[in-house]
Amino acid sequence: MDFSYILNHLGEDRDNYFGSVSPPIIQTSNFAFKSLSEFRASMGNEFSTHMYTRGNNPTVQILRKKLAALESAEDCLVFSSGSGAIANAVLSQVQQGDHIVCVKSAYTWTNKLLKDFLPRFGVQTTFVDGRDLVAMEDAIHENTRVLFLESPTSMHMELQDLEACAKIAKKHNLISIIDNSYASPIYQRPIELGIDIITHSGTKYINGHSDIVCGVVCASKEIISEVFANEYMTLGGIIAPHDAAQVIRGLRTLPLRIKQSDESTKKICAFLAEHPAVEKIYYPHHPSFPQYELAQKQMSGCGGLFAVKFKTDSQEKMEAFFNKLNRFLLAVSWGGHESLVLPAIALYNIPGKEKSDMPVGFVRFYIGLEDVDVLIEDLREAIAEM
Repeated sequence: MDFSYILNHLGEDRDNYFGSVSPPIIQTSNFAFKSLSEFRASMGNEFSTHMYTRGNNPTVQILRKKLAALESAEDCLVFSSGSGAIANAVLSQVQQGDHIVCVKSAYTWTNKLLKDFLPRFGVQTTFVDGRDLVAMEDAIHENTRVLFLESPTSMHMELQDLEACAKIAKKHNLISIIDNSYASPIYQRPIELGIDIITHSGTKYINGHSDIVCGVVCASKEIISEVFANEYMTLGGIIAPHDAAQVIRGLRTLPLRIKQSDESTKKICAFLAEHPAVEKIYYPHHPSFPQYELAQKQMSGCGGLFAVKFKTDSQEKMEAFFNKLNRFLLAVSWGGHESLVLPAIALYNIPGKEKSDMPVGFVRFYIGLEDVDVLIEDLREAIAEM
């Protein structure tokens, strides 16, 4: 199936909804039955029927079908946040005494889950440089159950060779899980490369309008049904029907949005790479990127997230740069319509937290849907303030 069919028609079953072009929002907590036998059948198969919205809601089900198809997966579950999706995916595969291998520099809350939360229940994690396949395989123990990937990572954009990682996981009977938020299923489909479970912060590109927080887990029918019956139903981190409808709306324009971000980002990276104030560009599809060939092989595009290291150790100069910017919002996250900037120095001098080890001149950018020439001019003027 092509993307246009998935995004605009798959799962919508308009005959069931009076021919409605946009699917209705089934905003109900509960579902009634016509007979005791029908009720009893649903009690025994809540995964495939509608009994209670904490389990299966028709609006959410439409979204699940679309997301699974986009990722070439058999099925999908949608959660109330990306960190919730990651936690449920990991928890579904481990028990006390198990071990996980995870790439370094994974998302902050993934790190917290693996470093601080799971050890309380007897699950340990070894963190490795995901670029080093030998180190990755050497870190696997007899009790290792999960290989957790994030490619590219969301700060330094480091990649893992997904096909090679999948082979390592299968060789050692591990379940491979990846956070695929960076590239979205438009530009990278890890299941086609052998990865078992795909997670997303759907807050990013998938919704794309900076107004909904959600998470996604895609995998085989067998894995998804097990997660549904256990972690999903027990922990209850579901997405509301109204939010699911908003994400369906956001999906309609996903290819257009990420393509424009990708095209604009390439132009901005080309401008910055030639600027004497810039030391390094972190963008997988920029020719200077150390893993450029791998990025070309397993990602058909990148989108709008990249980072820059400026040639300065002066916090005052960086503050002057940020104070001059007019077209970028100071904010976390990415994937929406607005361009964003996350400075390393924003992580300095926070009471109760260790000082960031990122250099003063490190900045993460996200390029949204604004006119690229306007953004370049804004950057040019802000750099002049340094």
